[in-house]
Order: sequence, then structure tokens, then C-alpha cells
Amino acid sequence: MTTFLLIRHGMTDAVGKTITGRLPGVHLNEVGQKQADDLPSRLRRWKIDAIYSSPLERTLETAAPVARRLGLNVMKSEALSEVDFGEWSGMTLDELDQRPDWRLYNTFRSSTRAPGGELATEAQTRMVEQLTRYSRQHPEQIVAVFSHADTIRFALAHFLGMPTDLMHRIEIRPASISVIRLAEWGPQVLLMNAT
Repeated sequence: MTTFLLIRHGMTDAVGKTITGRLPGVHLNEVGQKQADDLPSRLRRWKIDAIYSSPLERTLETAAPVARRLGLNVMKSEALSEVDFGEWSGMTLDELDQRPDWRLYNTFRSSTRAPGGELATEAQTRMVEQLTRYSRQHPEQIVAVFSHADTIRFALAHFLGMPTDLMHRIEIRPASISVIRLAEWGPQVLLMNAT
């Protein structure tokens, strides 16, 4: 049985305004850095054995204070990265709201591909497969995974048996912690969006 702490990166200037996707150079803002600095005390009740992160700057910056406090290395994995939003990357939400393909994506996410990007189900598959691999590598351990709102939602939706088209029913705020446990007999979702 492996327990996963799924942690969204802290606040950036783009959150709620722009789809940054996998664009480089998106860093935590002052609020996000404070959120990251507060994480070690918020996570003190768990004995974390390993830390994994998306390779994007905002997730690595969020993971850094926890890694320093625990003396652990942050291991990067592309499988934990943000959804590839293709040509939507860098566009504001106001710009995207004018696009029929964006509106369709938000109502029928499971079958609508971001132009030049990936399907929600592809992102979900890579995230769930990676967590499954980690559960084999870290039996009976607690693993912190730093990722992004949509990829965390996709993992939670999968383990809840919920279709990706309904994933927006799950709120995942910056620096929130969600907890799942993967055991031989199946998954358990123990906590979602704790801030």
C-alpha cells in the first residue's frame, strides 16, 4: 500500500488568467512562494519517503522547501507535467472563451483534443500509469507528488471512477494537498483540495 500526497504548485501570476500549459519560465509569485514555504509545516504529520515533481519551474519551486526540510532529492518526471495545451498555451481565458473548440473542450473534455496538444484521457493515462509505477517502487511508503490542477484532477477522477468530462466538479487550488492510497485491493481517496 502506497500513500500519495498530490500537491498542486503554488500561486503564479497566470493562475485564473492564462493557460500556461508547458510554457517555460512560469514561476511562483510572492503568494506562491509563501505557500511553498508553508508546506513543510502543513506536511509534518506525514513521514514522506520520496518526492517527485513535474519538471516545470512552478512545481519544482513548490517542492523545494519540503525537500530541503526533509533532506530528500526531488526526482523530476515528464509524466507529472501539465496537460499539453498545444496552441492554447499562452492564451488568456478571455481569448479562449471566444473559441468554439475551447468551449467544446470544457464540456466534452474526454474526446476533444487541444489543437496541437493532448487529449484529457492521454494526460490522465500518463499520470495514473506513473502513480502505479511509483506504488510498485515505494510499497508501504508515503510519496509526495508535485503536479498541476488538471493532472491531479485526472488522477482523482480515475481513482473515484469518475469520467474526465466531470472533472471540474473537483476543485484543486494552488498549494492544495490531496491524498490517495493505492493498495492491492484497490484505491482510496482520503482527502481532496486541503488548503
